[in-house]
Amino acid sequence: MAKFKLGKVQLYYEISGKGPPLLLIHGLGSSTEDWENQIPEFSESYQVIAVDLRGHGRSDRAPGPYKISLFADDLLQLLQTLEVDAVHLVGISLGGMIAFQMAVDAPDQIKSLTIVNSWAEMKLRNFRERLAYLQRLVIVPLLGMEVMGKLLSKRLFPKPEQGALRQTCVQRWMRNDPKSYGYTMRSVLGWSVMEQLGDIHCPVLVIAADQDYTPLAYKEAYVARLPQARLEIIHDSRHGTPMDQPKQFNRTVLTFLQENTPLAQE
Repeated sequence: MAKFKLGKVQLYYEISGKGPPLLLIHGLGSSTEDWENQIPEFSESYQVIAVDLRGHGRSDRAPGPYKISLFADDLLQLLQTLEVDAVHLVGISLGGMIAFQMAVDAPDQIKSLTIVNSWAEMKLRNFRERLAYLQRLVIVPLLGMEVMGKLLSKRLFPKPEQGALRQTCVQRWMRNDPKSYGYTMRSVLGWSVMEQLGDIHCPVLVIAADQDYTPLAYKEAYVARLPQARLEIIHDSRHGTPMDQPKQFNRTVLTFLQENTPLAQE
């Protein structure tokens, strides 16, 4: 456990295990805690670096505005400080967008990408998407983080037997800073690397939950633009795949890493 100082902002990060570097990038309103089912297993073969993005977890609540390129630059500077020349990236949701941006900004430093339930651009294409986005912006300042957490937990983990996951989701969500959450929400709108996908030549695994927010067809479309990409579908899962299907998720990620970047060659 450590803090990395970036100007006036301190970012919290953890390093576990030895081996090829593997950076885990969490989603909106999340933190390193949500990788609790991955870090122990991944660190058996990799040096796992998990970081709280600015405005999240145990990192500083930095003033806005935020941008996806800013998050990406934060992480690239962290890797430079840690003297990590090249890294495997695993990013979920917002973290997947940041991973894409890092691959565009610093292609020589990225060994592989695993993009989980994420996007290659964030453009609101219809009324339903615009409404969902506005609801998130409005609910937090009006009703608070706890209400937002309860609404999300029911959507992410709707099964009766997932009560513990819902409770964990609410408890963690309540710790979010409303201002930082708003800055992060605004950072994604209009972002896109769709036109640069053809320039990403490292191996890419796109993981899509069968019940994720965004249609499978959208992910298939951007996978087709990537030179070395494949799509894996995780069944009986929603947006929080590393939490609701950890065994299948871990197996899928580790298989990809070992197939495309064998440890013996690292």
